[in-house]
Amino acid sequence: MHGEYKVPGGKLVVVDVDVEDGVLRRARVAGDFFLEPDEALDAVNRALDGAPADTDAAGLAARIDAALPEGTVMYGLTSEGVGVAVRRALAHATDWTDYDWQLVHEGPQAPALHMALDEVLTAEVAAGRRPPTLRVWEWGAPAVIIGSFQSLRNEVDPEGAKRHGIEVVRRISGGGAMFVEPGNTITYSLSVPEALVQGLSFQDSYAYLDEWVLGALGDMGIRAWYQPLNDIATDQGKIAGAAQKRIVGPHGGPGAVLHHVTMAYDIDADKMVEVLRIGREKLSDKGTKSAKKRVDPLRRQTGLPREAVIERMTDSFRARYGLADGKVTDEELARAQELARTKFASPEWTARVP
Repeated sequence: MHGEYKVPGGKLVVVDVDVEDGVLRRARVAGDFFLEPDEALDAVNRALDGAPADTDAAGLAARIDAALPEGTVMYGLTSEGVGVAVRRALAHATDWTDYDWQLVHEGPQAPALHMALDEVLTAEVAAGRRPPTLRVWEWGAPAVIIGSFQSLRNEVDPEGAKRHGIEVVRRISGGGAMFVEPGNTITYSLSVPEALVQGLSFQDSYAYLDEWVLGALGDMGIRAWYQPLNDIATDQGKIAGAAQKRIVGPHGGPGAVLHHVTMAYDIDADKMVEVLRIGREKLSDKGTKSAKKRVDPLRRQTGLPREAVIERMTDSFRARYGLADGKVTDEELARAQELARTKFASPEWTARVP
């Protein structure tokens, strides 16, 4: 069995391993990492040999740490990363390049329709009727998007939202509230087969699915990193937040993962704290009496128009994994419109956690 794992902020780890009588045999670890001394690699392979095949990544890492020669130096490699690569091998995980990726980037759409499109397109990937998809959102109206489990009254000031014409919708994934205005944020979704993240913990899947965008930001001169559990940060502070939802496949079979990210391009922070109660609370915790008028990390750090940042991002994805232009089908759109009307635009759903 063969498994690969890109250590967040590090190098690629490749593992080939057999399983005999429920234990690992003939493990062979390789990759473009740095490791001293040379015999440390043999120690890693020996540590894996004989391990029960159901040992989790942390357990495998503990075996490796115990076997490493004194003074071993790992650069671009971690014991946990080797463990994850082994788990991905045993789970028959797929790789990004195993798929024909499709880009969906269409005109501005209503917030409730965006919520519905995420659910419909990811369900289509789970059913095998749609290829893995990168969808870039364009916002048709300003909105606050609250997480699936957040309290509506705790997160949103209804008077502030009404005064600024902000629509409030609830998404299917967890996490925190997002404040968006057309032209001021960059939002994208990845709808991927569950096999792509097989063998990864929930936390590791965030880092794994964010890796490409960290590379794209790096190409634009921004040193960014994954910050557990679900943020992307730079030395200027947080610039993005991610959320996920797992969708079961037909008849309980293999499903798909929805991973969506909102990035701050240029935000009116004063308006945001008039709409989001939690934003106000966070500022008070920091002893800050008022927000800066604008928070513009991506605009300031790249010096590029929003459209150029998006183009650079999609070009980077295309260069790494391939990416063909696609669109939402008429059938998918009809289903999403119905779902937006009956679910995501309904007061019952939006206030399901009052």
